Amino acid sequence: MTIDEELNQLDDSVRRLKIEYDIFFGGGAKKPPTELDWRVQALLKKYSDGRRLTYGQRYKFSAIQQKYAVFNSLWQQKLRIKEEGYRRPQDALLAIQGIRSVDDSDSEVSENGGAAHFSIVCSDVEEESSKVQALYDAMVAARKQFNAKGPAGTFESFQQFVKKKTEQLRKEYGSSVVEYAVEVEDGNVRLKAKAKKK
Repeated sequence: MTIDEELNQLDDSVRRLKIEYDIFFGGGAKKPPTELDWRVQALLKKYSDGRRLTYGQRYKFSAIQQKYAVFNSLWQQKLRIKEEGYRRPQDALLAIQGIRSVDDSDSEVSENGGAAHFSIVCSDVEEESSKVQALYDAMVAARKQFNAKGPAGTFESFQQFVKKKTEQLRKEYGSSVVEYAVEVEDGNVRLKAKAKKK
């Protein structure tokens, strides 16, 4: 198998891994896809030094590596919640089948029309892409839960929107961070942004 073929296979495996983890966290599988995850990690390790890759192959490998790192960070967070049970209402919005009952004491979370909202504080979208991914997942989960109309859009377009909004609010209000919240009002899922001082 050529390097290009292996990189294509690696890209497909990361996509398949995301689907299999989604099935696992949704309660459709008893075990996480550890075997596929191990194969992906082995391929990532194989090409991590980049010595055998051309410039174009290095660029593609780096994009796959980044995508896996973002997903893996979220999977580890979800695995921890799945093992320990829900601690906060926003954990439920990450689309995980939990164990423990919801605890409403977290100050970051408020009740609105019977649905909890999920919030993050963000200052650099590029550096904090795992936070943005969690926000996107919470938005998609809330839209699914409340049967919101219209397409949810891709993560890439959502990330671009959050990046522009963060820069705009930081300039307008001279704030260091922006708080984003997924809220449900009268069955409508909305993303709200608010400038905050650290």
